Amino acid sequence: MLEMFEKDLLGLAQQGRLRALRGRAGADFTSNDYLGMAESDELRRAAAAAIARGVPVGSGGSRLLRGNHPEHEALEQEAAAYFGAETALYFGGGYVANLAIFSTLPQRGDLVVHDELIHASVHEGLRRGRAETLSIPHNNIDASDTAIVRWRAKGGKGRPWISVESLYSMDGDSPDLAALLTVADRHEAMLVIDEAHATGVLGPHGRGLAAGFEGRDNVITLHTCGKALGTVGGFILAPRIIRDFLVNRARPFIFATAPSPLIAAITRTALEISRTNPERREQLARLVRFAGTELRRRCGIEGSGTHILPVIIGSDQAAVDVAAALQRRGFDIRAIRPPTVPEGTARLRIALTTAVDQATVAALFEALAEDMRAAA
Repeated sequence: MLEMFEKDLLGLAQQGRLRALRGRAGADFTSNDYLGMAESDELRRAAAAAIARGVPVGSGGSRLLRGNHPEHEALEQEAAAYFGAETALYFGGGYVANLAIFSTLPQRGDLVVHDELIHASVHEGLRRGRAETLSIPHNNIDASDTAIVRWRAKGGKGRPWISVESLYSMDGDSPDLAALLTVADRHEAMLVIDEAHATGVLGPHGRGLAAGFEGRDNVITLHTCGKALGTVGGFILAPRIIRDFLVNRARPFIFATAPSPLIAAITRTALEISRTNPERREQLARLVRFAGTELRRRCGIEGSGTHILPVIIGSDQAAVDVAAALQRRGFDIRAIRPPTVPEGTARLRIALTTAVDQATVAALFEALAEDMRAAA
């Protein structure tokens, strides 16, 4: 009965791509807790205060039934004000929020043009949606424009959609969002910007790289809570008509148990910290600058200029071997392999967080230089 699953797992093992869960160990260069909020005293106190005032742990049902709680609504109002959008809709995670967007909003006859490196959750939403889809080369603005022009020339009558990330999770780079918005305006297209890895870290007051475009009728953004904000969940920021449509039509919203009201209350504090306390962002920015210099000096590798530093190794096994060597030295770094990244680009994804200091970063890159030479 289970042979087919066993065979599949054996195949993954033979390719060196079998995954397994493992615990935390060593200096953190892997998590997305960029600002060190997840284990902060501020959020612990927010949790205790919310419990003390009677905020429930569980919601008890979907938002459309009894699961809608005042903490959800307060969080959405505060998120919309913070990010500068007309409305916000809170989901249990960024993955399910992207699933809701792309399985619900683009309609039959529409075209979704998406960056080839877009999040897996977008791909999953597109598979469940009704629109035609087209992948374009990474960060190629002209390709987006050309794809829409050709689609119209072939008789495309619906609405074009453009889907990108503001900061790519495996490359640490960004598209020219202003140029993309110009393309969207020219073609009366909707622009969907996934801010997952920029939220809380980049842009004015941590509002993300699309902060200047929030509130426009043709812009939808996604902000996650489980990375720099240190909690769980995700927001869709959009015009009110889009929010209302999702509430009425998005199956991942309608049929899901509502997120924890307690987590919503804690996330309100995380947003307030992000809005009013720039010290964490400034600390991380200094670390990013230092890491870029050290990576270049010790390893001869140019950094991304952001808190996500990819070190391309190439083969799957070599990436696993270098990661294992670094783990033995006390650095929590994981190998990222296909299909998460393209074939031949297995890598170390080094995430910088405020949980480490400059001395630890310097020690990491010294060890990395030695281990890469040993693996060559």
